[in-house]
This record gives sequence, structure tokens and C-alpha cells, in this order.
Amino acid sequence: MKIFPAIDLRDGKAVRLFQGDYEQMTVYSEDPVAVAASFREQGAENLHVVDLDGAKDGKLVNYDTIKEIVDGVRMFVEVGGGIRDEEKIRQYLEIGVGRVILGTVAVRDPEFLETMVRKYGERIAVGVDARDGYVAVNGWKEITDRESFEFCRYLKDIGVRTVIYTDISRDGSLEGTNMEAYRRLREIEGLEIVASGGISFEQEISQLKDIVSAAILGKAIYSGRLDLRRAVELAR
Repeated sequence: MKIFPAIDLRDGKAVRLFQGDYEQMTVYSEDPVAVAASFREQGAENLHVVDLDGAKDGKLVNYDTIKEIVDGVRMFVEVGGGIRDEEKIRQYLEIGVGRVILGTVAVRDPEFLETMVRKYGERIAVGVDARDGYVAVNGWKEITDRESFEFCRYLKDIGVRTVIYTDISRDGSLEGTNMEAYRRLREIEGLEIVASGGISFEQEISQLKDIVSAAILGKAIYSGRLDLRRAVELAR
């Protein structure tokens, strides 16, 4: 299992939100490139980056900062947040981003999603953000009528290889992840699941290793609840 430490960007700073609430934001660093470098020094080979401003506004607000991160560290970087047209996908892939994550547009425009998956293959991932079992969009502000597990099955059927599944209610809570959701998602053969949201304990890393292909760690490593180097070792 791969470990993806997370860097969420707001106004060029590394921050964390509580359950996606922009009003409940903690700034952890003014230098996201240094944060990425420290993750690399602790053994992480992969990085999950979200442009929170982009997720809110549908623009590449933190593009320059993300380019600095990609140029500054030798890591596989996946990026999400406000990527809603092909030009933005191309811009990220051209600077060396390994995989782009589509969220709102994947729900709202299935034809566009299918076209991008055919064109870019494994370099397109879909972020499925769920609250009470239903998909949320627009920076988690709007809950749709799409059932999250059914949506993941549809994604697999159209050729999506990787889904990043987040239970919003667990995100930033430091109370543990929704293990049962990942056990259910494991039943979708051929779909690689990345666990995200609330992972806070070493035991969870050990359990997830047999269920999902990767796990995203956020607040738990920023707060010291989890040691990143130890998490990388456990995941191996």
C-alpha cells in the first residue's frame, strides 16, 4: 500500500480544513515546498495535493505553488481541486503531475469524464467525496442524489482505474476512518481505491494495507498523531 501525505493549499499556504469547512481552517506552513521536502525526507514517495481555492472557484489558483512542489521534490504527485476542463488537465500533466483528480465535473459531466478517461487513461483519477453515503460536490458544499458505492461501480465500468474515496464526516476528525466503506469498495474488482479521511491510528494503516491500494494522511501527521516515517514502514 502506498502512503500519500496531503498538502492542502489555500492562498499559497499549507492548511487543513475540518470536514471541508473553509471557516474551520488551520494554517500549518507558509512554505508548502518545504513541507513536501520534509515528507520526502521521512520516506514518502507519493504526495496528494489539493488546491482548495480551485475547488471553491473552479480555477487553478495555486498552480504556481504546485509547480514549485513538483519541481522541488522527487515524488509522484497527484493533484485535485477545481479541475473541470481539459486545458487544466493538460496544464498539470505538462509540469510533471503524475495524476489529476476530477471531482465535481466527474459527477456533473459524465460525457466529459468518459472522454478524458479514454484520452489520458490512468492519469485520470476520480475523487468520490461522500456524506451519509451520497456523493458531495462543489467543495463538499452540495450533496447529490448519487449513491456513493453505486457511483464507484459506474466509474469502474467506464474505465476509471483509481478512486479516492473520502467520508467527509471523518475528515479532519482524528477519530478514525470509515473502514467498513473500504471493505465494501474492495468488492469492486479492477478498481484501485485510495482511502482518505480520518485515518489516525497505526492499526488502521495495518488494516487498510490488505484492503486498499493507497491511503492519504492529513491532519494526523500534521498534529503528530501519526508518525509519517512509521506509517510508510507499516504500509510496506
